[in-house]
Amino acid sequence: MQVISDTLGQLQLGEPTSFNGLTVFPLLGDPSREADYLTLDEALETEQARVQEVSDAGNVPELRFDNLGGRRVLLVDGDELIGAKQNRIVNLSILVPAHSTIKIPVSCVEAGRWAYHSDEFSSSRRSMYARGRASKMAQVSACMEVSGDHYSDQSAVWNDLDTVSSDLDVSSPTSAMADIYESHEERLGAYRKAFRAEAGQQGAVFAVNGAIVGLEFFDSPRSFTHYLDKLVGSYAIEAMLARETEGKTVTGDAVQGFLKTVGAAGGDIYLALGEGEDLRLSGERVIGGALVADRCVVHLAAFNLRHTGRYGSQRARHYSNRPVH
Repeated sequence: MQVISDTLGQLQLGEPTSFNGLTVFPLLGDPSREADYLTLDEALETEQARVQEVSDAGNVPELRFDNLGGRRVLLVDGDELIGAKQNRIVNLSILVPAHSTIKIPVSCVEAGRWAYHSDEFSSSRRSMYARGRASKMAQVSACMEVSGDHYSDQSAVWNDLDTVSSDLDVSSPTSAMADIYESHEERLGAYRKAFRAEAGQQGAVFAVNGAIVGLEFFDSPRSFTHYLDKLVGSYAIEAMLARETEGKTVTGDAVQGFLKTVGAAGGDIYLALGEGEDLRLSGERVIGGALVADRCVVHLAAFNLRHTGRYGSQRARHYSNRPVH
């Protein structure tokens, strides 16, 4: 899509940093670009937004989001919300207008709980691990194509969480994604300390053991810097699952090739749930999603199917409104 190709074509590739199997290539843009919205974390911390179940009974695949302030709020694909009846992740990036209320599509990442822990959700400052986001992204894109809805395949999300928990030797009483991260917080903290944003950095390409996994891009350096720790944690899980940490590298030419592949990918354009347009990217080698507002890419995430699997062939299945215990 042209707006994606043009945006990526304006970026410069910085020098990579590597730590324990994870390599991050900075994508450098305009240091002066500013974001005219709050992030989810900022809005919740300053009580300018509120996230709740849609009713007392709740409904697994959607939540109520109240923007109480005078600025737009950005929710990013994979953001985790904890509390209320069960933890969820956001299904796609959304720019919520000021002083508005919308229902946001989510996926459950805590299959073993359906009881209130709190009236409202809070941010965990975590994002789902990359392969899970890639799979969910393909499911949501397929659902949008077939029905216009924004649901994931909830059973597939739960099954994937079970697999990752087992592979990382995590036992959780409620099958919560949060326990994967909390059980490995010391290792994840070391990853987060190893990567810092550069001046003008608007995105990054992430690689694990010489294989490109995905890229993330934001419309301003400030937004990328805010999300960097979340993203490093997301991709660090991939490095931990790989278990190999030495001997393989990825070249700058390979990264440039991946950027061109993402820019050349086809796809579909939909009206976004909040402001702007939702671009769903698909190709032989990539799956992706982008939120575009005011003719600007606000957030782009794209994943390499050669690493994360051919999730693009998946189709969203019938959704059950209650978790299976």
